[in-house]
This record gives sequence, C-alpha cells and structure tokens, in this order.
Amino acid sequence: MTGHFEAKSRRRPEISSELRGEYQRDIDRIIHCKAFRRLAHKTQVFLDPEGDHYRTRLTHTMEVVRISRTIARALGYDEDLTEAIAWGHDLGHTPFGHAGEKVLNSVAPGGFRHNEQSLRVVDILEKDGDGLNLTQAVRDGILNHNDGGTPQTPEGKTVHAADRIAYICHDTDDALRAGIIKGLPPEFELVIGESYSERINSIVTDLVKNSLGGSELKFSPEMFFVVSSFREFLFSEVYMNPIAKSEESKVAGILTKLYEYYTADGLDEREATDFIAGMTDRFAVRTFEELFIPKSWALVQ
Repeated sequence: MTGHFEAKSRRRPEISSELRGEYQRDIDRIIHCKAFRRLAHKTQVFLDPEGDHYRTRLTHTMEVVRISRTIARALGYDEDLTEAIAWGHDLGHTPFGHAGEKVLNSVAPGGFRHNEQSLRVVDILEKDGDGLNLTQAVRDGILNHNDGGTPQTPEGKTVHAADRIAYICHDTDDALRAGIIKGLPPEFELVIGESYSERINSIVTDLVKNSLGGSELKFSPEMFFVVSSFREFLFSEVYMNPIAKSEESKVAGILTKLYEYYTADGLDEREATDFIAGMTDRFAVRTFEELFIPKSWALVQ
C-alpha cells in the first residue's frame, strides 16, 4: 500500500513509541511545530479580508485533512499516513498566499516552490536546524502534493486530490461571500450541487466510487470534466480577478524590499528566503513598516 520504498524509515533512526504508530508521531510533530501555528495568520486567497469567516492557510489545511481522511477511510488506505501528509503539506507557504510565492520565486536564486519549502521546513528549519525527522512516506507526500507532483503512495495521491477539492470548493465559498462572483455556471451546479457541502460531497463521492478496487484515484468522465472546468472558472473569475487581486502589487513591493534588505544586511540568499517565507502576513507588514516607514517625530523623541 505504501510503495516499494521504506515508507516508515526516518533520516535518523529512532526508537519506536510504545503508544503511537510512526505516522501518529509525525502528526504530533507537525501540529506542535512553530511553522504549523503560523499558518493561522497566512493568506489563503484574499489578502487581509474584512470578516472573520474567510479561509486562512490553517483552515485550508484543516479542510484538506478532513477530506483526505474521508477518502482514505472509504478506500482502505492508511488514515494516519494520509492525515500526517495533509497536516504538513503547506508548512512552507509564504505570507500573502500564492502572491507571496510568486515574489520569492522571482527574487530567490533557483526560484521558490512552496512544496519544496514545506519539505525544507520539516527536514531542516524546525527545531533549530534539527528538523522533525519525519518518515519517508510523509516527506514524499508533502513534497509531491501540488500540481505536477507524483506521490509514491496512495495516501500521498489522496492528499494531492483532496487539496484540489478543498481549495476549489472553499475558494468558491469565500469568493461568493466577498461578492467577487455571484454564483457558479448552472451546468456546474447541476452536477455538484448549489451549496458548499453539496459540492464537496458530490466530488468526493464520485472520486471514491470510481476509485474503488482500482490502483489509481479517478473521477467519472463527467465529474472530471466539471472539476477541470470548475478550476478554470476559478482562475479566470477569482484568482485573476482585478478586485480580488488589487493589493497584490503591494505584496511584491513589501517582500522584494525585505529580501533586498536582509541580503544586504548579512543574510545569505537562502537564509533570507527562509526567513521571509516563514513570516505571517501581519509580521511581514509590521517588519516592513518598522524598516521603511518613517516614524513621527513624537514617537522617536
């Protein structure tokens, strides 16, 4: 079920726990780490939204976890492995969501990809350079969760699918709440339903039914077409919408200036990239203000 490689092996050997399985230990390490806590203050799609009900990178992760476990249980996969991958998949995301990722990708030598940074977080950056020493199967799932990735385990493939299901459904929900879109095309709603819960249930149920007994996760032809078209609709109407993305040029200014400042101040390019990628939205803004916005005379007396 977990492929030909040593799924439960770790980069550094450890004594097994009497109470917890190896993937349970990975779950605990991830949700207790600092990078995980910072996800609560990192953008999912909408920058600094007014309202308490928009998704953050943390709530996105929680939804991926639940969708992943539902699929894994229905298909008989290892639920703990699936959950561990899901909890850790976005630990390397930048402040300001994909807008921030684009900036670091443009300024960092060799580019920047959040899936690779997520693996770097768990391998190196956490615990003052020791990393979390996660199992090989969890590391593989984290690295390969995004588009273009090829996880070696069915559990990793489950998170890969659940990530897309989660974001197309909850980003639609947030876009409707923000008034960015007024609704979905009727041909989508006929297949996947009109409410948020109906959409998730329809897509997940179709995936499970068409994957039972097979070696790969797959949708019915009709659902595959709708999900693919649904995603294209979101890119054109939400992700590239000038209203929703009106503040992204400011993100480029903030993160580029911070990168230039830290590399000029003595950090090497990798250290500067790691530091900025780990920032929350509000910490990045506050740091930018402290470094580049003049304080009033009264405050500096």
